[in-house]
Amino acid sequence: MALARHNLGTVVAFEFVRTIKKRGFAIATLAIPLLLIVVFALVFASNTSSKDSAAAQKNAKFSFSYTDASGIIPEAGAQAAGGTVAADPDAAVAAVKNGSSEAYFDYPADPTKEPVKVYGADKGMFENGKYEAVAKQLLEASAQYQVKNPALTAALTGAVKFDSETYRDGKVGAGVGGVIPPLLFLVVFYISMILLSNQMLNSTLEEKENRVTEMILTTLNPTTLITGKIISLFMVGLVQILVFLAPVGLAYLFFRDRLALPDLDLSSLAFEPGPMITGALLLIGGFTVFTGTLVAIGAIMPTAKEAGTIFGPLMAMMFIPFYTFSMVISNPEALIVQIFTYFPLTAPVTALLRNAFGTLTPVEAGIVIVELFVVGIAILRLAVHLFRYGSIEYGRKLSIAGTFRRTELATK
Repeated sequence: MALARHNLGTVVAFEFVRTIKKRGFAIATLAIPLLLIVVFALVFASNTSSKDSAAAQKNAKFSFSYTDASGIIPEAGAQAAGGTVAADPDAAVAAVKNGSSEAYFDYPADPTKEPVKVYGADKGMFENGKYEAVAKQLLEASAQYQVKNPALTAALTGAVKFDSETYRDGKVGAGVGGVIPPLLFLVVFYISMILLSNQMLNSTLEEKENRVTEMILTTLNPTTLITGKIISLFMVGLVQILVFLAPVGLAYLFFRDRLALPDLDLSSLAFEPGPMITGALLLIGGFTVFTGTLVAIGAIMPTAKEAGTIFGPLMAMMFIPFYTFSMVISNPEALIVQIFTYFPLTAPVTALLRNAFGTLTPVEAGIVIVELFVVGIAILRLAVHLFRYGSIEYGRKLSIAGTFRRTELATK
C-alpha cells in the first residue's frame, strides 16, 4: 500500500511537471491571457476616446430650423435649444443641402403615425446621431411640459421602477441571485473539459505512440498510472483556469469603469446549500464520466488521429442539451428533456442547468448523481482494463471483447 501511494505521488508529480514544462502548454496557457490584455487595452483606449467624444458632443451647440405641424413644440423651448421656426420647409431643406444651415427638423401633424424627418450636415457616422437625438429630446421635453404631471409622465415614458418578490415554500425566492451560484458549476465543467479533454485523450496515447508503455507497466499498476494521470491533469487545469482568470480579475478590480464592465452586487447572490451541494456532486460525477470515456478511447485507439474521429462527437454531446434550453427551463417534464437528464453523456449539462433554474427535484438529483458516479467508476475500471491490454496494441484498434477473452484465458 505504501509503495502504491509512493508510485501514485511519483506519477502525479512527473505528469504535472512534464505537462507544464512543454512549450506548447506555455503558449496555449499564456496566449488567451495575453490576448485578453490586448483586448482590454484596446477597449480601455476606445472607451476613453468615446467618452471624450461623447462629452464633446454633449457640450456642443448647433443651430437648427424646424417646422411643427403637431403644435407640440413650444417656441420658447425650441429657441432655448437653438432652434428657429422655418417659414418654408423646402427652403429649409435646401439650406441644409447647400451648407448654409446645419440642421432642419420637420415634425408632422401626428408623430405617432408619421416619422419626424431630420436633415443635417454630414459630420461623420458617429457625430451624425446628434441631430436625431436633439430632435427626439426636444419632442419628449415638449410633451412632458404640456402634460405637467410628473407621475403621468414617468408612467408614459417607462421611468417607473418595479420591485418584485416571489415566494417559494413561504420564503422569498432568490430570483436571479439564486441561479448564478449553482450555474457556476456548469461553467467550471465546460472550462475544465475544454481545457483538459484533449490532454486526457493524449495522456495515454502518447506513451503508446512512443512505444514505452510496456516498460512503464513493468513497475506501475495500470490503476495507479491512470489515477495519477487524471489527478495531474486536474491540477494542470486548475493552473490554466487561474492564469485565464487573472487578467479578468485585475481588469475588474482596477479598470472596471474604463472598460465598462458591469458592477456586480455580490450581496444579491444566494448560496443555497441544496443547489450548491447538488451542483458540486453533478460536476464531479460528470467529470468522472467524461474522463473515463476519454481514457478508454485512448486505450482502444492506436493513434491520436484515429481517436479524433470519436473525440469530436463525444465533445458535441456536451453542447446538445443547449438546443433544448428553453424546454429544459420551462418544460422539464418533456420527453427529450428527461432523456437528456438521464443519458450519461448529456446528464451533467442538463442536470446542472435544471439544478440552477430550480427544475431538478431532489429525487431526480439523487438518481442522476448516483448514476453518474456508478457509470463513471465503471467506465474508469473498464478504461484501466483496456489500457492494460491496449498499451501494446500499436498497429490496430483494440477489440474490447478480445480483452475479456484474454482475461478469461489467463484465469484458467
